[in-house]
Amino acid sequence: MRRDVFQAIADPTRREIINLLAHQQLNLNAVAEKFNVSRPAISKHIKILTECGLIIINQQGRERYCQADLRKLQQVNQWVEQYKAFWSGKLDALGEFLAKEQDQQKRD
Repeated sequence: MRRDVFQAIADPTRREIINLLAHQQLNLNAVAEKFNVSRPAISKHIKILTECGLIIINQQGRERYCQADLRKLQQVNQWVEQYKAFWSGKLDALGEFLAKEQDQQKRD
């Protein structure tokens, strides 16, 4: 099953893993050591993040290193931007309405 980036960022542990790996490449054990959950649980999170395309795993000798690939987060940014534009317009209209109401109350 192919997962999407929204599923990946829905979980706070996965968001923290992304944040951690955005700053440095780490092996699986080093990632697991940063969290107070079992290594199998972290492995499951890593698998989901890999399926979503947010993490790349590189084999270096016997070690598997994880690195973030944040390009997929552009999908989230595009989705948020459409609503940002919508709500900015609504809030601007509300501001104008309130300013007119305030002016009207000053005149009355």
